[in-house]
Amino acid sequence: MHALKKVLLFLPALLAGVWMALTPGQTASHTTPHTPAGASSITLTPIYTWRVIATYPHDTNAFTQGLVFTNGVLYEGTGWYGASSLRRVELDSGSVLQQHNLGNAYFGEGIAIVSDTIYQLTWQNGVAFTYDKTSFTPLGVFSYTTEGWGLTYDGQRLIMSDGSATLLFRDPTTFAVLGQVQVMDGSLPVNRLNELEYINGEVWANVWMTDWIARIDPATGRVTGWIDLRGIITPHPRLSDPNAVLNGIAYDAVGGRLFVSGKRWPALFEIEVYRLLYMPLVSRP
Repeated sequence: MHALKKVLLFLPALLAGVWMALTPGQTASHTTPHTPAGASSITLTPIYTWRVIATYPHDTNAFTQGLVFTNGVLYEGTGWYGASSLRRVELDSGSVLQQHNLGNAYFGEGIAIVSDTIYQLTWQNGVAFTYDKTSFTPLGVFSYTTEGWGLTYDGQRLIMSDGSATLLFRDPTTFAVLGQVQVMDGSLPVNRLNELEYINGEVWANVWMTDWIARIDPATGRVTGWIDLRGIITPHPRLSDPNAVLNGIAYDAVGGRLFVSGKRWPALFEIEVYRLLYMPLVSRP
């Protein structure tokens, strides 16, 4: 009996070692659980890790707040007072092909595209701007009462985050709130939801000030998985700039490609994610 107990106690570590041995290129920092900054509790929700497929240049002046990839084109919304913009970016070179600058009073946030219209939130200004997708000509302004953080589109509704654990569903025509859902990991809310991307029926959300992405069922708000992106960039830009956090998810629905980057990061990564073969006990963001 004592021998069996020892085997059971050491089984998770054994499986972890087997997993790392079977995944060349992955280091212990990707698969060994430890407490991320701001962690508040243990999660038993499935954990996903990553593999880099390609690395592309990224403008280190871009305070990335939103990413969208559609029809072969990468669009980026950037923030910071006096530096907020909407951009069309060449993926391979990172070159900015087209840019519209917001006024100095505005702090740009998440972006989303509906048909030929681009929507761009602002942080505390309470307004969202709309633009023609081709020319970037301003089309109109919507107002809202919360902060603006992330924005995505599910084919019918805009989905918006405001820095809390709430996702708001909005009408693209009027920007009226159609509903909302609280994002929960088990019985605990997931706060600081930031940049959003709608991928195959799920909302993927950066959690601000962490290297984690939550996979969310928009119908229930339940977190169905966590993507642990710690170690994807070294040295981490946050070592010299505390604001240079992971932020920015874009999905190429035609090519099935997934892109991630961060605020003022020198690189944008095309990655694939896959679930760990074992269940690590990690602290949730």
